[in-house]
Amino acid sequence: MTATETTDALRQRAVELDAADPLAHYRGHFIGTDTELSYLDGNSLGRPLKRTAADINSFIQHGWGGRLIRGWDEEWLQLPEAIGDQLGRAVLGAANGQTIIADSTTVVLYKLIRAALAAVTDSARTEIVLDTDNFPTDRYLLEGIAREEGLTLRWIEADPAAGVTVDQVRAAVGPATAVVVLSQVAYRSGFLADLPAITAAVHDAGALVVWDLCHSAGSVELELDAAGVDFAAGCTYKYLNGGPGSPAFAYINSHHLPGLNQPIWGWMGRKDAFEMAAGYEPAPGIRGFLSGTPAIFGMIAMQGTLDLIEEAGMRALREKSLKLTAFALELHDAWLAPRGVVLATPRDPGRRGSHITVDHPDFREMTAKLWEQDVVPDFRAPHGIRIGLSPLSTSFAEVYRGVAAIRDLLARA
Repeated sequence: MTATETTDALRQRAVELDAADPLAHYRGHFIGTDTELSYLDGNSLGRPLKRTAADINSFIQHGWGGRLIRGWDEEWLQLPEAIGDQLGRAVLGAANGQTIIADSTTVVLYKLIRAALAAVTDSARTEIVLDTDNFPTDRYLLEGIAREEGLTLRWIEADPAAGVTVDQVRAAVGPATAVVVLSQVAYRSGFLADLPAITAAVHDAGALVVWDLCHSAGSVELELDAAGVDFAAGCTYKYLNGGPGSPAFAYINSHHLPGLNQPIWGWMGRKDAFEMAAGYEPAPGIRGFLSGTPAIFGMIAMQGTLDLIEEAGMRALREKSLKLTAFALELHDAWLAPRGVVLATPRDPGRRGSHITVDHPDFREMTAKLWEQDVVPDFRAPHGIRIGLSPLSTSFAEVYRGVAAIRDLLARA
């Protein structure tokens, strides 16, 4: 088959995949999807929904502007738990009362890790297990916490083109392990860790696990309750479309909540926030993990996506995600691999999230050129382009256009 015939066949395949896509109509709910821009970075920042502008405007006009300070008593104070429950139900596989919206991912992770460590009563457990290729904020937090608490970090050497395996975790945990902190989807490679099996391995060693779900929440089916996960955190501005800087979420398994202590005592986490009394008395349940004033704007923005996910179902989103990444791999094999591009993502669909990473020495300079052409992936050092595919908003034609632009720049290099 000639290069022209291959291109025509792949273009036609994109058309057919879009025509057969049961989620295709959801794309029209997002701003900018009626343009030729190819957005391949939904795993960093999701597109906004069209309804978000109306939701925010209504909030400004009628909520903030109309109800003013009364809004806190009438609705806003309940939003962290109400939207947390919806997130748990629609995305996380979590029963009510275990998920709350609060703070940034970094702050939420800090709270959860410190709370998990405080829950470990065996003084011989002095080690935190983590991996060398986890997202930087996770590693930095753990380095700081270990220094504060006089604990030892036990590092799992992770393959940047893959991720942490069950066998690696089993080899790393033992009688000295207190807490294990891992990402379900590796931010660099897109490797999908076996969350249920790793959670079981950590528990077999008598330790607790904190999962970072930033690159999986909204693109991978999750059953946190069924897997017995202890703690989890994640952001809401990627596949949940909460917007830049939207607040993160915390999940705490209900059996840990009684008596659990978090380290950042603030007025919103107190038993009666408006009593303004002396002394801190934590609110019961998941609300005790609030600290400061909730970020209302970001929660309003993510509600629209949670409504769509509940309507479509996470199983359908995962199926679309797998088809998108499979098509991206098909384009890579046809166009990029012959030009020296190396795939840095597992080919096994059961072992990858919703993005793929491809490596080439010229990709750092090429990324800026792609952005100028309205093709928007992101770059991850040392020489990887991540192609992030958000199931609700990304079309197969969009993937085709984006990878074709990478091919064309490589051809001219």
